[in-house]
Amino acid sequence: MQSSASDHKELLSKEMLEEARQRVRESPLQVVRTPLINIKETTLTLETECNLFLKLENMQNTGSFKIRGVACQFARAQAGPFITMSAGNYGRSFAYAINWYGHNGRVLMANTAPASRADVISSYGVDVEILPPECLKEAVDQYVKEQGMKYLHPFDDLDLIAGHGSVAFEVLEEVPNPDVIVVCCGGGGLLSGIASVVKLSSPSTKVYGVEPEGACTMYRSFMDGNPASMDAKSIAAGLAPPFAGTNTFRICKEHVEEVILVSDEEIVEGVSLLYRAGFVVEPSGAAAYAAVLKNKIPEITGKTVVVLLTGGNISPEELIHICI
Repeated sequence: MQSSASDHKELLSKEMLEEARQRVRESPLQVVRTPLINIKETTLTLETECNLFLKLENMQNTGSFKIRGVACQFARAQAGPFITMSAGNYGRSFAYAINWYGHNGRVLMANTAPASRADVISSYGVDVEILPPECLKEAVDQYVKEQGMKYLHPFDDLDLIAGHGSVAFEVLEEVPNPDVIVVCCGGGGLLSGIASVVKLSSPSTKVYGVEPEGACTMYRSFMDGNPASMDAKSIAAGLAPPFAGTNTFRICKEHVEEVILVSDEEIVEGVSLLYRAGFVVEPSGAAAYAAVLKNKIPEITGKTVVVLLTGGNISPEELIHICI
């Protein structure tokens, strides 16, 4: 554990998390309860003997878990216009919500994100602007100041984090008190949401985050003791924001056991093996599975382990390139 009992007020109480879950359930954005399956029901194999479950958020509406947090954000948001920045999955869910509610919105995307993501976001009628990663936050601030747009943060907003926690409630209903939950980490919104629910509902469960070696902002934040920034680069573009969130770092530092690193090559192997077993998972969505596959999560032999497959938004061209 990174720390003992908290000496400060929790950012997210159990009541806040339960209220967020209800908002997600009642959202008109059609958030679905995704399947949770045992690896024994698949053709996947592991060297480590553990009772492994896969939570299939790659089958979620808009193709990733992001719609959960977006549903919670828009349930509390006032009228737009809204602006955000995204590598793709948050932007897609944001655009889906903008379209459904009839708001005006704009998504700023890094030029390192796959071009196919921008095309999908644009298809919802939302403006997309491509910029270098280091320019995104400054551009957001400029739109907020000069055009009065309202910024919805893609990973460090407490409503968003609480909404993402809804996936943990679903997991714990089907697999009460698992020994370990393994979650990918980019800015930390999903990891902090899940960790908040787990530590308040099943405190004996250990939560591990997984980041790419070339985009390890949360890992560096743990080492430095403060939210870190870096020139993040990875095949898992959705896990490569240039900085860790302030709120997400604080929550993860309190509730997450450790952040594990995987290489891009290990992520690619995970995507390929999952695809051969019938699961379409993007690199960002396969990072946690790659960590288990490569025996990087400590002391899971004989344990009950839950891994999140967080997204399936990958173009046929990307998938062919990875799986050949």
